[in-house]
Amino acid sequence: MSDPTTPVELNPLAQATLRDLMSVWLQFELELPKTPIIKRLYAGHFTAEDYLRLLKNLRQQVVEGARWISRAASSLDRSFLNERSIVIGHAREEHRDYEILERDYVSAGGALDEIQGGEKNIGSEALHAFLFNEASQPNPIQMIGAMFIIEGLGEKMASSWSEMMQEQTKLPDEAFKFLRYHGANDEHHLEKLRELLSSPQLDERSAKRVVKVAKVVARLYRLQLEELDHV
Repeated sequence: MSDPTTPVELNPLAQATLRDLMSVWLQFELELPKTPIIKRLYAGHFTAEDYLRLLKNLRQQVVEGARWISRAASSLDRSFLNERSIVIGHAREEHRDYEILERDYVSAGGALDEIQGGEKNIGSEALHAFLFNEASQPNPIQMIGAMFIIEGLGEKMASSWSEMMQEQTKLPDEAFKFLRYHGANDEHHLEKLRELLSSPQLDERSAKRVVKVAKVVARLYRLQLEELDHV
């Protein structure tokens, strides 16, 4: 495994795949503000009630996150040992993140049993069905695309969103630990994805699937935000 302090050098196929992923991300970033909840945020109308709704709906995704990442790791065979180690480490780092989110919900004025008893909205159902299906395929290196989109939200959006949300809601710092944690740590996770992209196991066919999965996850993530509380 490479030194985590040294940026991974990408081969030509990995460079091309990363460019395609960045194109998917940029389109995703343009579409996010069109979802009602994020539109309210950028318009300056975001409330504490909006924040509670968002956390309650996102919890279902966060609870399942480490599970589909672990499933992907378990679906990698011995020819992917280095890749499997990276993915297992990623799952280990994230498997209790939902507890941070739950504490934020309580700090924002919500009840713990309310968020713990929530259901996946219909967008979350579609997102997780897709993720688990892909993660269960043999050697699902294409899950790089899913992680690129979801971790990208943490690195590129979480910190700025938390600042905007706190300014508009006037909630205490203790209510934004989940977003700020991901804003500070997901850059490290994205570097691990660069390492996965440099895998000698990545060929033209699997690289195309990486990008396709990123496109699907980007659309289904937006659907999750569009369908808040629709269970």
